[in-house]
Amino acid sequence: MASDDKATSSGGRSLRDHLAVVIPALIVLAAGFYVAFMFVEPPPPNRLEIATGGKSGAYYAFAERYRELLAAQGVELVVRETTGSVKNISLLDDADSGVDLAFVQGGTGDAAASPRLMSLASLYYEPIWLFTRPTLFGPDRLAALGGKRIAVGPKGSGTRAVARLLLGEVGLTDKVTLWPIGGRQAAEALRRDEIDAAFIVAGPTAASVRAMFAPRAMVLVSPLLRDAFVLRHRFLSQVRLPRGVIDPARDLPPDDVVLLAPTAGLVARDDLHPALIELVMRAAEQVHRDGGLFEAPGEFPSGKHLDFPLGDEARRYLESGPGFLQRYLPFWIANFLDRTKVMLVPLLTLLIPVFRILPPAYKWRMRSKIVRWYKDLARLERRLNAAEPADDVAPLAAELDRIEDEVRHMNMPPGYLDSVYSMRLHIDVVRARLADRHGASQDSQDALSNS
Repeated sequence: MASDDKATSSGGRSLRDHLAVVIPALIVLAAGFYVAFMFVEPPPPNRLEIATGGKSGAYYAFAERYRELLAAQGVELVVRETTGSVKNISLLDDADSGVDLAFVQGGTGDAAASPRLMSLASLYYEPIWLFTRPTLFGPDRLAALGGKRIAVGPKGSGTRAVARLLLGEVGLTDKVTLWPIGGRQAAEALRRDEIDAAFIVAGPTAASVRAMFAPRAMVLVSPLLRDAFVLRHRFLSQVRLPRGVIDPARDLPPDDVVLLAPTAGLVARDDLHPALIELVMRAAEQVHRDGGLFEAPGEFPSGKHLDFPLGDEARRYLESGPGFLQRYLPFWIANFLDRTKVMLVPLLTLLIPVFRILPPAYKWRMRSKIVRWYKDLARLERRLNAAEPADDVAPLAAELDRIEDEVRHMNMPPGYLDSVYSMRLHIDVVRARLADRHGASQDSQDALSNS
């Protein structure tokens, strides 16, 4: 039982020896980890809010598709209905609005007035449609709209902003009556001759555009000044609408038409988390990469035709696509690994010296045990040297037995056994001296008793 207890005690000492070296190293690493973690970006929120337009519009429909894609990655996208692009920009400018990003029509933003906003991408062309009553006139000039009643969309809409811009270019801002209606409401007003013309900014498949063509055709006006407008306003492009593409059975439109077209874009505040930017960009790519009537496959999302500066994360995505981790791992796992990689350099800087120090530190601890016993042995030998011939050396022998017993039961790694055996040899040397001294002491006592 005694030997078992000693073996257990030796095993416990061995474990303590290892822990005495490992625990300080772990403390150093933990401190380094904590310091490095202070420089890691916080995790992204799991909720976003996007401003769109009316529920019947394309912005709202696209936002719903984004919402489904982000939900699959564990991020909730809240879709907020608004009056349009101008309102969306004002919501983004207001940090307390709760809106994180928005669909914005090209030409409605001012980077100087909204310095904290950034573009993520342009998404698709939004043609400017100008419909008039067929019984009124069929001009190909905007100037012919002077004195007319024109629907330009509700206040806060991108349609109103671009309509006022074009009308202002030909000097009609104060010479027309602007009606704050748009979409189906404008189509109905045009049919009832309540207005003379209507601006609509939307894709060719939008319900508001189709409503203008049915049940009776409106006159689709294509401005002669479109080349000048494109040169004067870089957010504008020209797109071609082929004859019959809206309704082949009714041959609508009856002729090829070239339309002015801004682009719809994604805009966000510059504090949007980089990981969420990449997630939104991936959703935008899935939704818009196939193109449409005016967009070639792969043309969008794009870094062109933007009102606000392109964000750095968005630029990187448009140039290089998703990161390596994002390609193969779920969003939250990839984001965690991506954020913590900033800690690798300081941790490696600590790990290399720590692992280099561990073996010498452990060696020093093992040697220190031998040194301690050597100190005990040297102290015992000094006491032996100082003892008188007649002194009893039995206490010194008991002390030497204790030292030898501890050395014998010491659990040392094989690499340090040479020191153990060297210690035992030196113990034997001292034991021999004790034996000689004990014999001399015994002879002295016998001599005294005989006398």
